[in-house]
Amino acid sequence: MKSLFSLLLSLFLISIHAQNIYSKAYGNKQNPAIIFIHGGPSGNATLFEGTTAKKLADKGFYVIVYDRRGEGRSKDEKATMTFKESFEDLNQIYHTYHIPKAHILAHSFGGIIGTLFTNQFPEKVQTLTLAGALFTQQETYDHILKQAKEHFKNDPAQLKEISEIENLDKNSAIYRKRCYEIASKLNFFNMPTPTRESRSLREEYEAGEFYKNNIRNHNSPIKFYQNEPLNNLDNTVILKEIKRKGIPLFAVYGKNDGIFSEKQLNTLKNTVGKKNFKLIDNCSHYLFVDQQDEFLKFIELTLK
Repeated sequence: MKSLFSLLLSLFLISIHAQNIYSKAYGNKQNPAIIFIHGGPSGNATLFEGTTAKKLADKGFYVIVYDRRGEGRSKDEKATMTFKESFEDLNQIYHTYHIPKAHILAHSFGGIIGTLFTNQFPEKVQTLTLAGALFTQQETYDHILKQAKEHFKNDPAQLKEISEIENLDKNSAIYRKRCYEIASKLNFFNMPTPTRESRSLREEYEAGEFYKNNIRNHNSPIKFYQNEPLNNLDNTVILKEIKRKGIPLFAVYGKNDGIFSEKQLNTLKNTVGKKNFKLIDNCSHYLFVDQQDEFLKFIELTLK
């Protein structure tokens, strides 16, 4: 007998050019729509969906989550992982849920997709919120390696590894992968002092059905770098262009998210505007779990 989750999963698979895309909506469709764009490549929306989507919907939003084609629960061996394909998937979400306009909430690598989509389809976007999102990719990689050199300055083996990474092709999947591996060694993705609430959210997620479906296609980054000519982007100019088009920009980041430098975050604050920018204390990359209450307050305050 199929589990309830399996039945729900089958109900929310939508066909895109004969490919299956997982998606699900939470809340009343009469409320303002928020589309969440997950990180990656090789990501999915399970952590956000399993911990935060319903709670955000309870604040008075119509929250839609989905996994991009070829990633997570949207299995497709023929997926190209290009931005064009990502835009097709996102446009189909609009069509499937009959949404003329939506708030885009973009996390991590999803910020690159959300920014490019907003610039290309401004008529479909009410606001763009970057949540721990990439926007100047090479600056992020440079910052990670600079911090690693300082941290491992007395470790010859690690310094050799960092040097090897610096000599890789910067427009390659292996360069990206190894930069993030170093970031993980430095605990850049972990909040400094986990709270009772954050621990509880993690434990509930890891004990539930969403974690069991935390599917990651490890070939996704390889395909992306093979098929997509645009990589290691600096979207600062594009964000300014979006702002000139009259689309409000918001940014919420963890103060302890080690993959971003102070310079990067100051640049972003100046771009979106001081009132539209928030740094959350004792919070790293997965801010909707690390400090969920603060995250939800920011979204509710800015998007309503």
